[in-house]
Amino acid sequence: MTDVHRAFLFTTAMTFNEQLNREKYVQLNSQVKDIVIVGGGTAGWLTAGLLASRLSSRVQSGKLNITLCESPDVPTIGVGEGSWPTLRSTLQSIGVTETDFIRQCNVSFKQGSRFVNWQHDRPSQYDHPFDVPQQASQGAEAQHWLSTQSQEPFSQAYCLQTELANNNLAPKLITTPEFTGFANYGYHLDAALFAEFLREHCIQHLQVKHVLSNVKQVEQDENGDITCLHLAVPSQDNSNHPDHINGDLFVDCTGFRALLLGDTLGVCNTQVDDVLFANNAIATQLPYVEQNSPIASFTESTAQDNSWIWDIGLPNRRGIGYVYSDRYCDEQDAHRTLVKFLQKTQQNTDTLSYKQIHFTPGYKQQFWKNNCVAIGLSAGFIEPLEASALVLVEMSANMLAEQLPNTRSCMDVIAKRFNQTFTYRWQRIIDFLKLHYVLSRRSSAFWQVNRAQSSVPDSLKELLALWQHKVPDMNDFPARDEVFQAASYQFVLYGAGFKSKLLSTPDKNLLEAAEQQFLSIQGYTSQLTNKTISNRDLLSKIYRYGLQKR
Repeated sequence: MTDVHRAFLFTTAMTFNEQLNREKYVQLNSQVKDIVIVGGGTAGWLTAGLLASRLSSRVQSGKLNITLCESPDVPTIGVGEGSWPTLRSTLQSIGVTETDFIRQCNVSFKQGSRFVNWQHDRPSQYDHPFDVPQQASQGAEAQHWLSTQSQEPFSQAYCLQTELANNNLAPKLITTPEFTGFANYGYHLDAALFAEFLREHCIQHLQVKHVLSNVKQVEQDENGDITCLHLAVPSQDNSNHPDHINGDLFVDCTGFRALLLGDTLGVCNTQVDDVLFANNAIATQLPYVEQNSPIASFTESTAQDNSWIWDIGLPNRRGIGYVYSDRYCDEQDAHRTLVKFLQKTQQNTDTLSYKQIHFTPGYKQQFWKNNCVAIGLSAGFIEPLEASALVLVEMSANMLAEQLPNTRSCMDVIAKRFNQTFTYRWQRIIDFLKLHYVLSRRSSAFWQVNRAQSSVPDSLKELLALWQHKVPDMNDFPARDEVFQAASYQFVLYGAGFKSKLLSTPDKNLLEAAEQQFLSIQGYTSQLTNKTISNRDLLSKIYRYGLQKR
């Protein structure tokens, strides 16, 4: 080979490599302009709404496009019907009115959770209300309650919501402006109606593009990034139905299947079935016997021999389901247990339909890989206790909106941060849910194995060791946005009968503040229960008149 040939080949190779490098540079530094959400339901449409509203200036200027592609063949699971108070600010931020939401989504007010017969085999109950005692972060109320050896339930001593729930009372009046109340509240809702409500709002008001189609193939580049979704075009559709969607960032909201993050990118689950044993649920919808039946203020969770039953009151029905472990209970036994529970208030259960759901408790080892983020059931599912699924969707979508990478080159740094944040959150949720089981003294095999030390995470063991001699406070929960904060642990610990033996004398000023709150709650509760109205009466007024806008 002559020197001329060598020079030509070298120059050609350099030119080719430079071209590749230039293309790679352009790819890494081009702006993230097209976000594609795959999967609808509550997770998909809530994510779309939060992204489109929080990034509205970019969407309206055409610098950012948000497309949601959902299958016409996959219905919303529609089991989880409980939300947290965070949903109020979420709905406000995406621009819907509370009146429209309540009227269109079969909504009632949720003020917390009630745990029936969890403490032991005898009748008992304790509450985890949404109202937070004023000094909860410092543990003042818990220290006051322990030091006075009060016989009054902890939640009732420092929070008015137990009394409101005992009387099925609402957290606000018809004259109270939208999204505000004299008591903290979230919602019970119909998940299928909520998804439809969000879809309509996102399409009509937030410029979210909607594609109704099945994904038949996912295309990736040489680095594994998803570049394109190839769609199944209906044979009868002669319109401009797209046969593919290109994107810069993909959000997987495809539920348990995890089509993008799981099937395509190969991210596996971190299974936690050695910590939390429930892996099945059987659910039904029970009409009220009387049209004017009371609507409960709390989600009620009633312990059974092989786990627990949820009971959620909506305006026109109750949503009821039995969560259980198939290690201790088969499907037929679960059905019999649920029917027995239903027959306490409804003799005729023969006409009811039941939905069976199997799940493996766990969460993804990565929630964000390459240019794909999983939100909702595709990111993980533990069990319905304490209704954390929806708030995780809100947190995930908000963090994605806040830290949306401008270019592909900075995506990996943000993905690492996202993964660290949500791994921590899932682990803390597992700790908190496990706490409910660890504190129970029920005697059946299911409950005994839940108390076994081998099933308790080390992180929870450490906290329980600390709380032998101190109350939970903000120092035990270092993250900026903890899912469950000190007050939640206090309500469950002391509601379930745990007793911290305080070795040091509590701060006098904190005790005095807690004493004042105790006295004011007692007085305020009696006044409030006299002037407020029932959940059903308030909802009737909202249907008729609507709430005042802020």
